[in-house]
Amino acid sequence: MAPTRDEVIHAAVTRSLPVPEGLDGLRVDAALARLFGVSRTSAVGLIEGGDVLVDGGVPIKSDRVSSGAWLQVTLPLRAAPSSIEPVSVDGLRIVYADADLVVVDKPVGVAAHPSPGWTGPTVVQGVAAMGQLLSTSGAAERQGVVHRLDAGTTGLMVLAKSEHAYGVLKDAFRERRVDKGYHALVQGHPDPSSGTVDAPIDRHPSADWRFAVVAGGRPSVTHYETLEAFRAVSLLDIRLETGRTHQIRVHMAALRHPCVGDLTYGADPTLAQRLGLGRQWLHAQRLGFAHPGDRRPMVFQSPYPPDLSLAVARVSG
Repeated sequence: MAPTRDEVIHAAVTRSLPVPEGLDGLRVDAALARLFGVSRTSAVGLIEGGDVLVDGGVPIKSDRVSSGAWLQVTLPLRAAPSSIEPVSVDGLRIVYADADLVVVDKPVGVAAHPSPGWTGPTVVQGVAAMGQLLSTSGAAERQGVVHRLDAGTTGLMVLAKSEHAYGVLKDAFRERRVDKGYHALVQGHPDPSSGTVDAPIDRHPSADWRFAVVAGGRPSVTHYETLEAFRAVSLLDIRLETGRTHQIRVHMAALRHPCVGDLTYGADPTLAQRLGLGRQWLHAQRLGFAHPGDRRPMVFQSPYPPDLSLAVARVSG
């Protein structure tokens, strides 16, 4: 017999793992909040409910954890909201998967996760449909998501499957220890041909659906290098230090070299039409990080999808 909704909500799963080095010295409640993406109040509830053991002993919330100490936590399973029901996503491809993580190659027109106003497919729905059970850490609609790509940007994403991997990967992205490499076809020829854009980004002051370089915005750093210069456009290799929303698109537009096809940020619609582009030419081509389990280096690359390959062929022909 299938479980009732109340039985699903009150079911639980036990997670056992060593305390990561980055949490050494934290209070138990703070460490739980960081590691499993729960609130401090929820963490205290787990501790006081006897659902947390540290090296086999029952802690109090103010105890400090040590790196390598064995942590055992019994977490309640949350009923999955309808917005993340498994849904097959055309073109979504698994590049790599193990017990800790899954790396996917995301097609155009797919958002990372459900959000207000978005009615299209999402990565979390697609991986669920392919049998990949993601971490329960994070907000319900973003479970397992440690970074995002715009719906109109293709390429590589990593998602966490274990609670340990979620904490380690979130820290790696926050501490800029992930190699996030993009290729972008931009209008014109940047001068110099390689460089760094260090300019703060925040919501556009008069259009909150766009972002812009704004004094007092969040620090944002983009490194670029020209791979090939064509007659009217340039193919760039871009490495991000930070990961702000629309960061590459905003910084390239600020240099007056918007991504080809990016009409939101001032690209030439005639050029986009000539190249057959219905979105910005931007692709998450490379992703590198240390595996959250054994720290071995993981490096993945993604080929251009057909629409971006066709545009390059047309500018180089």
